[in-house]
Amino acid sequence: MELRFRGRTAIVTGAGSGFGRATALGLAREGAAAVCLVELDAQRLAAVASDVESLGARPVSIEAELAETDVCEHAVERALGGVERIDLLVANHAAMSWPEPFLELTDESWERQVRINLMSIFVIAQRVARSMAQDGKGGVILFTTSVNAMGAGAEFAPYCATKAALVALAQVMAVELAPNGIRVNCVSPGPADTQRSLDLVGDEAMERFRASFPAVPMNRLAAADDIAEAFLYLASDAAGYVTGQNLIVDGGLTAQAYHVPD
Repeated sequence: MELRFRGRTAIVTGAGSGFGRATALGLAREGAAAVCLVELDAQRLAAVASDVESLGARPVSIEAELAETDVCEHAVERALGGVERIDLLVANHAAMSWPEPFLELTDESWERQVRINLMSIFVIAQRVARSMAQDGKGGVILFTTSVNAMGAGAEFAPYCATKAALVALAQVMAVELAPNGIRVNCVSPGPADTQRSLDLVGDEAMERFRASFPAVPMNRLAAADDIAEAFLYLASDAAGYVTGQNLIVDGGLTAQAYHVPD
């Protein structure tokens, strides 16, 4: 088996579950020397660190809630203090509130999601990009965005707006950082079987959705590994000429326009 990430180091945020965990494990499985794991939940952090280590990579565990600039900067500093350099950043963390109609949306909810979904990712990505540019060896920066970056998710205005902003940010970064050998891309998942989805809809609904999800042409939710494989491709040398792109992984959801009503 080819080890696409032999000897490389990475930061994965939101690493304790879902896409972040699957991506961190994929990096470790394919030869990463070290994976810096940033996660809010201590138990999830310990579990993923143990799994990364069992796959042969050295975990660097960073427990942090990425809602404030100084915390984000400290997380990057701890990562850079634990490894020689960062080759790859997967900025995967996000906040999502319960559904809130736009006319009832609170300033607090809007501001919290902007801080976590946009401001914190800007801070982390900029500080990591500075370190990549400084040593002249380049690197890869990847964002988890969403199909909600391209269209309305009713009652999720802050989430949709911040994910759309991340796509634009990645494009600007890709153009500006190309001379530094830094590639920047996004992955936009569709509906997925993750802890966040379970928290949002509950056990009973999730069981129904796992059995069938007809809103998606492929009639299923994405697995965490479906999205992780997209990140691993974009992080690898196989995507060496790919930058400024938003890879949509949604089972055909955004390919369709409408069905003629029965």
